[in-house]
Amino acid sequence: MATGFATSFWSSDYAGGLGVLFGKLQQGVQENQQVLTVARMRADAEETYGNSLANIGPASDRISNGFSRDDGASVRKAYEGVKTEMEAAAANHKKIASNIRELVVNPFGRWCEAHAARVQNSQDDLQSRIKIHDRQADAVRKFRSQYYNKCRLVEDLEEEDKLAFQDPQSEGVSTSPKAKVPTIQMTAPDDNEADPIDLGDETYQPDQIKKIVTHMLNTIKLGEVKVPILGTYQNCSNGADLTEYIQKHLGATSVSYAERIGQDIVDNGFLRLVGNVGNAFANSSRMNYQWKTKAFQLTGLPEKKQPLARSSTGMSQMSNDSVTPDSPVGVVGEYLSGWNPLNNQYPNETPSERLRREARESDERYKASVKKLDSLRCNLEEAMVDHLKFMERCELDRLKAIKAVILDFSGAISNVIPSLQSTVDKMMLFQETVQPLGDLRYMLENYRTGPFVPRVTTYENYYNSVDGMSRH
Repeated sequence: MATGFATSFWSSDYAGGLGVLFGKLQQGVQENQQVLTVARMRADAEETYGNSLANIGPASDRISNGFSRDDGASVRKAYEGVKTEMEAAAANHKKIASNIRELVVNPFGRWCEAHAARVQNSQDDLQSRIKIHDRQADAVRKFRSQYYNKCRLVEDLEEEDKLAFQDPQSEGVSTSPKAKVPTIQMTAPDDNEADPIDLGDETYQPDQIKKIVTHMLNTIKLGEVKVPILGTYQNCSNGADLTEYIQKHLGATSVSYAERIGQDIVDNGFLRLVGNVGNAFANSSRMNYQWKTKAFQLTGLPEKKQPLARSSTGMSQMSNDSVTPDSPVGVVGEYLSGWNPLNNQYPNETPSERLRREARESDERYKASVKKLDSLRCNLEEAMVDHLKFMERCELDRLKAIKAVILDFSGAISNVIPSLQSTVDKMMLFQETVQPLGDLRYMLENYRTGPFVPRVTTYENYYNSVDGMSRH
């Protein structure tokens, strides 16, 4: 074949072409069931008919004082012959039913189940791969958007720098006393200047983020979390409460999507995991997250803080300044406060350096996501080619199987048809053997009681007088 499944069912989204193919393959599965239903019901009908034929003889024998009284009549012999051949026909029809079940229904039924499983397994595997590919494609679009936003901010900053430090004499502007050369004073971007933030598949502006975080702090339960050795964390919410809020107010249609949004909130510096290693977000009442100072600064809400507790050890000579909620409360927390990679890894960078660094980092994330997407695409396409070739062989096997089933189905019936024809021929002979005159003669010869003799009743006179009758 010049073309086949592997070169015929592709589409830009992969799923469209596969949907058409597997729609036809599932139609083939239903066609198999139709053929199987015909064979099964024909077998049932043959068995039912055979049983009905087998019940005719016993039913006729229950009628008494019939043929059982005549041993030699040709009519009785014909009757017995017809009944015997009917019993043979019943056996033949039961044989047809048995042949259909053994040659068609049972083996083809098992093959149909295996074929349906093969089609479904291929469909499920490819659908799973396409979902993974599509999720990665969504991630690529998200990282691309973040990268482009960072690049635009860097370009804006560079343009502001050029305008702020340009030499008025270098411009082709008239220097006459009447012409004023405008000078533009640009201030460096503030560290607190907020960028648009992606939460899940949505991008929110700074004012929207402020409203969302404010509502979360006012709605979600906040409390203390005590961690052995490290101390007590203030302003904490558990993962289950956060997930419930995200599903209710941020339009998350599933727990997994809500966890994605929660992870974005963590990654953007509003929350951090306490009491566990890492910074992953999960829908669990045992996972606790502390609202960081950034969230309170953005919303203007008061942040609950706790002073550092003193210790009787030599470490009590350390500073007694208040510890912010971004760090664990207690002596060990202050001891570790110098190691703070999550809060500020670049303490001495300028705003412009920060923007350029974030642009480079978003570029690397974008590149890595594109590479991963391409790897998934290659794996998906290789799997599609393998599955499509396999499905083509399966469909060809199905068509051959139906052809063989029709042949076996016909053979299961035709193998017994000669005996049915023989039964009919014998029944035709039986009607020819019936000799009405012979049976009538047989009855006369075996059941006659004598020839015709008139029985005249004579008159007997009481007086023995011959003319007695004339007198009366």
